[in-house]
Amino acid sequence: MMRVLEFVVALIIVAVLAVVVGIAMPGSGHVERSLVIGKDMRQVYDVLNNFRRFPDYAELSSSDPTIKYDFSGKAYGPGAEVSWDGAPKKAGDGKLTIASATPDFNTIDSRVKEAKIVWNLDSDWRGNDKHFTIDLERSGRTNKLTKVTWGYDVDYGWNLLNRYSNLYIHGAPDAFIQYSLTGLQNMLASVKNVEYGDLVPYIVQTKPTPVLMVSTKIEREGGLDALSETTNDAVKLLKDTAKKLGVNVTGPRILVVSNYGDQTFTFDIALPIDATTLTVGGESHDLTAVQKPTLPSDPAAAASSAAPASAASTAAPAAALAANAPGTTDKYGRLIIDQDVRATMMFGGPALKGEWNGTYAGVPQTRDELEAYAQTHGYKFDSVVNRFYDVLARPEQIDTDNNVTQYARYDVYLPLSEAPEQTPEQEAGIQPPTLDSDQAPAAAGSAAAPATGASVDAPAEAASAGN
Repeated sequence: MMRVLEFVVALIIVAVLAVVVGIAMPGSGHVERSLVIGKDMRQVYDVLNNFRRFPDYAELSSSDPTIKYDFSGKAYGPGAEVSWDGAPKKAGDGKLTIASATPDFNTIDSRVKEAKIVWNLDSDWRGNDKHFTIDLERSGRTNKLTKVTWGYDVDYGWNLLNRYSNLYIHGAPDAFIQYSLTGLQNMLASVKNVEYGDLVPYIVQTKPTPVLMVSTKIEREGGLDALSETTNDAVKLLKDTAKKLGVNVTGPRILVVSNYGDQTFTFDIALPIDATTLTVGGESHDLTAVQKPTLPSDPAAAASSAAPASAASTAAPAAALAANAPGTTDKYGRLIIDQDVRATMMFGGPALKGEWNGTYAGVPQTRDELEAYAQTHGYKFDSVVNRFYDVLARPEQIDTDNNVTQYARYDVYLPLSEAPEQTPEQEAGIQPPTLDSDQAPAAAGSAAAPATGASVDAPAEAASAGN
């Protein structure tokens, strides 16, 4: 009996000690980790102020490959939400909501040195008022780096079990922050390292458009003159072809980027037409969208088709001629009009659009900015299949003394496969910058510096195509 009594007393003492220790433990918990990332603060801010890239860097994805994410609320900024459903002993279930982001995204420029984003957390971690606070600070000698300080805070109240969980705050919460920071750094390494603070992009819905196009290229060292001459030749050829086909050109020239290489710029010049069916070789053909080329399933056949024909073989050249005959289609599914000209359906679907006022020198920079913007905002695209293109929306104006009185305007498009209906700028009603005709050309001094050898000006003749 005495031993039982001693055991009960011991339990009471242990319970009292546990209560006393629990009361003495802190009623809240905090942990934080920091990392310097080699990106401009606006890029880091944009990634963290929406959740579309969250699966690409969050620790949850690496610890639980079966995890499923669901996005809700706003697409960007306070009110954006992401929830996940994972294995109980791995990622589990949870939800994050962006509670606040300061300053506003459209005010972050080189003069802004700090920013803060708060995420509210709903998960099975113990405690109340759980949230992450992510502080951003410009860093480095030129302020081109960003120091990210990611903190976690929780209120335990008077729940003693919750207070004891503070002993494990350096477990799951700490690991989540540390691994997610590393994932964030790795993910941002794939984003183009450009500043896009002056860009005001919109998401637009484009319509399928029938076009005639010709593929061409220039050496980048040829600069403005090379593009001007090549584009003029292409536009003349397309106009002549449209006349032979009995169709009308309905708009300005379109330049579709194939490869903006270090030495060579390969691209297509296209003109929109008013017919989706063309008569070629006496037969009627419906135009279709460009297809992704497929490789032969038999490697031996592929090697054989790539090998040069022998001098004795006349079948291979004949087959090649037949394959490129007018009225057939090329490997992209485009209708072959003649040796140089193809016809196809372009566009169709959402695209990220940016405007550039000035010479063509700023268009390559605008493309880079659009790509980086899409990457940080989580818009999905495939620039190999659905390539960048630009439309000469307003031609350059030159007076009788050969002075530029109005710069051209180029609408630059990045086709998207998945994106929200609007960009944050679009939702806020922010308008793209304009260059009015009564402004002096010097106002274009804000234009990006031309890339060596590749910044080429669109010719005036091409600008008026289809108008």
